[in-house]
Amino acid sequence: MDSTRLPGDPPLEVALRRSARARRYSLRISQLDGRVTLTLPRRAPMAEGLAFLREKEGWIRGHLAARPDDHAVALGGTVPFRGRALPIVTGPGRAPRLIDEALAVPGPAAGVAGRVQAFLKAEARAALAEAVDRHAGALGRPYGRLTLRDTRSRWGSCTSRGDLMFSWRLIMAPPQVLDYVAAHEVAHLAEMNHSPAYWAVVRRLMPDYAAPRSWLRANGAALHRVRFGD
Repeated sequence: MDSTRLPGDPPLEVALRRSARARRYSLRISQLDGRVTLTLPRRAPMAEGLAFLREKEGWIRGHLAARPDDHAVALGGTVPFRGRALPIVTGPGRAPRLIDEALAVPGPAAGVAGRVQAFLKAEARAALAEAVDRHAGALGRPYGRLTLRDTRSRWGSCTSRGDLMFSWRLIMAPPQVLDYVAAHEVAHLAEMNHSPAYWAVVRRLMPDYAAPRSWLRANGAALHRVRFGD
């Protein structure tokens, strides 16, 4: 994807996207990372698109200024873990571990964010494997591979072959939210759609799924604002 830059303080990087379906110029600011995208009709002159972008600079900067700050993970700060803010402290040993309601992280301060991220990924894999095994067992359906990614557009997916993918950031949400997403994707092993029959399967696996589903819709963007030095 091409990009351009609006000068100013600070300068703004804007992604440029051509779309055959677009009938007019449009701007989008991602709630997840603040990324600005200008969509242009396929044959629209680039000069006109850039002029439109300059006209909307004030609108863009206003929305970016109102966007909540990112949450940087660092020693002495906190990281969301299973729905609570976990203090990050200096710890002994070779790997991060939970000690007295805090995450004790060994090693130089410069590498703390990366080690916290690795801890979260390991915890997410264990929690999701347990949840998937439990729901798939209740459904009586086998599944394929289970992979973790840092996806922005979805919290999980299920392929026609039964392979399951989840965002490792789910470990930062309350446990019932992770469990709901696991149930949501496992249900696709029986119904590869979002029909009433599909939601009946979700309800069978997790009768009280509405509350964690609502939590994720309201708070999911905040999980993506947790930054690990990337």
